[in-house]
Amino acid sequence: MDLSYFIFLSSGLFLGWSLGANDAANIFGTAVGTKMVKFRTAAIISSIFIILGAVITGSGASQTLSSLGAVNALPGAFMVALAAAITIYWMVQLGLPVSTSQAIVGAIIGWNIYSNRPTELGVLSQIVGTWVICPVLSGIIAILLYYLIRYRLKKSKIHILRRDTYTRIGLVLVGAFGAYALGANNIANVMGVFVDSSPFQPLRLGSSFTLNSTQVLFLIGGIAISVGVFTYSHKVMSTVGNNLMSMSPVVAWIAVFSQALVLFLFASQGLKNFLTIHGLPSLPLVPVSSSQAIIGAVIGIGLAKGGHEVHWGLLGHIALGWVATPIIATLLCFVSLFFLENVFNLTVYLP
Repeated sequence: MDLSYFIFLSSGLFLGWSLGANDAANIFGTAVGTKMVKFRTAAIISSIFIILGAVITGSGASQTLSSLGAVNALPGAFMVALAAAITIYWMVQLGLPVSTSQAIVGAIIGWNIYSNRPTELGVLSQIVGTWVICPVLSGIIAILLYYLIRYRLKKSKIHILRRDTYTRIGLVLVGAFGAYALGANNIANVMGVFVDSSPFQPLRLGSSFTLNSTQVLFLIGGIAISVGVFTYSHKVMSTVGNNLMSMSPVVAWIAVFSQALVLFLFASQGLKNFLTIHGLPSLPLVPVSSSQAIIGAVIGIGLAKGGHEVHWGLLGHIALGWVATPIIATLLCFVSLFFLENVFNLTVYLP
């Protein structure tokens, strides 16, 4: 296998690391912030289920992202992923839980502009629409769960220690679900631009299970995300876990479950097929922002509690990061492609 492919793939691995550093907070930030789950435990569970989600269910959302802009040269794919990764890294340095989806979309648009290719506006509007739908839907689910669980807790006679045990177990289980959904939905952001140029051969695991070329690529991307979880996710966990709004363990469970469910809804090909067959409305298979989903859930719970506990100033700071992320990624990718083509004489797009 050509060694140069892995050199170009390194930017995707860096983007995967950045996603793990940034988005693990959306899975276990509330649990770690409320001291119900240790960071090391959260990191191990996240890593295992992120990889499983990426390999088993990751292909659905990647197809939509590819149709936004078909990056047809490996050096161009390298720079798209690198521009998104650098953008996310800057935001992580600031402790902001920004959207990896917005970064990669901005970088793809930068490639489209540089290569004089039209951006599929229908696909773009669909993706941008999810940036609004995602936090709103997550907030609505969180509000409904909050009222339901509050009602059930008032009626129950469970001892406080037993309730604490149940809550810890629940946070671990919903964290595993959230990690699976993150891997399934967001692996497209990390490796989607490399799918068309993947040189990997199918990998046989045992006698009855085989990973195809795309799944091998997603496995490598999932491992990169896991490394990011272990090495650099603790800072952003603090922002989501406690700074935006003080949360009890039960509220933390509601927030994480709401976020995980929304990511799963936007990633499950099986669910989409089931709804379509039965004539029911379904959501598009789009890589959405786990950051927007978890923050939408936290804000929803905060509104259900009267809105007084939400730190609205910090929310405004985070929202500014959401607006800046795709713009920065677009500009950075465009300028970087110019240097890659004119200084290093690499072909960043094919006619």
